[in-house]
Amino acid sequence: MPRGRYSLHDPHDHTPLGEEHFQCAPGPSGWRYVSQITTPSGDHAGSVDLTLDHRGRPLRLELRAARWQVRGAALDGVTWVRTDPTGEHAQEGNAAAHAFTGASPAFLVATARLLRPEPGSPATRVRLVAFTPPVLAPRTLDQSWAMVDSESHATDSGPLTVENYQVNDLETGDQHQIHLTGDVVLAAPGIELEDLESPPSTFT
Repeated sequence: MPRGRYSLHDPHDHTPLGEEHFQCAPGPSGWRYVSQITTPSGDHAGSVDLTLDHRGRPLRLELRAARWQVRGAALDGVTWVRTDPTGEHAQEGNAAAHAFTGASPAFLVATARLLRPEPGSPATRVRLVAFTPPVLAPRTLDQSWAMVDSESHATDSGPLTVENYQVNDLETGDQHQIHLTGDVVLAAPGIELEDLESPPSTFT
């Protein structure tokens, strides 16, 4: 069960945004990721609880940030309920999308698991609903994902396969790369893996 810590920063000016302390593991249903997010000063800023099925679809999502909360799942596309800071009103939403995304590294692993592109294959288009802190307002976006290459690296605990992906925002034209090994993000815009207590899990 990988357990570790990511540092989060603004991908444009590198302003520190905090840290995400996480643990994740494959399970009977597919894969689960839970984390606690802190501010640069160490205060609690939110949490992520994401469960995928064996095909990479979101069985259950719960996000918290700045007193806002979102619960969602893959249902008629994706469906969610967003609760306001007072807790008195809840807004339901639905979109013809494949999955969710957001600031957490969990969503990069989830999208890669959903698409499972092969090295050298054409880019795959995917529609996602993004929830971005601090208010977790939903926004639908389209991306394309392609696996650039997959490399094996020798480590003390055995070979480690690193997958490199090219991700394009189809609305803005923004392009970036992310680097994954199993169910852990090694590096991505705004994300750095700072600590990992055990090897990543391997998807079968």
